[in-house]
Amino acid sequence: MSGVGVTGDLVSRNYEDVAVGEELPELSIPLTRTMIVATALASRDYQDVHHDPSLAVERGSKDVFMNILTTNGLVDRYVTGWAGPAAIVKAIKIRLGAPNYPGDTMVLTGTVQAKDDSGRRVEIAVRGVNAIGPHVTGTVVVELPAEAQGSGA
Repeated sequence: MSGVGVTGDLVSRNYEDVAVGEELPELSIPLTRTMIVATALASRDYQDVHHDPSLAVERGSKDVFMNILTTNGLVDRYVTGWAGPAAIVKAIKIRLGAPNYPGDTMVLTGTVQAKDDSGRRVEIAVRGVNAIGPHVTGTVVVELPAEAQGSGA
């Protein structure tokens, strides 16, 4: 089984092939106004600070900004892009920091920080940074498949 990894390569990670300390490739995400507004509305987050620039400014922001549901989805995309289609996300724990504003870029990075042999689970520390600082920090736990014991073909 294979999938498209964050680097564009066909990848499917097996639990045995992952090492604590392994770094995931960076993923740069351009933050367009359309992306920020569309993903807020698609996730049914109708708070005006995510789609109306003048009301966002009136409420103290410099512009509309990304909602947490979009950030959560991008973190999931980042880790599963690296782990491959057989990975099962077991937990995502994130904390938001600096807002993601239109016109910026968020760069996601990650490091494998723990492995649990009993459940083939891998914990990855994730960080997303934009021009004003860390937007998201947290961890993602994925269950990976065991290495195939032979193809039989």
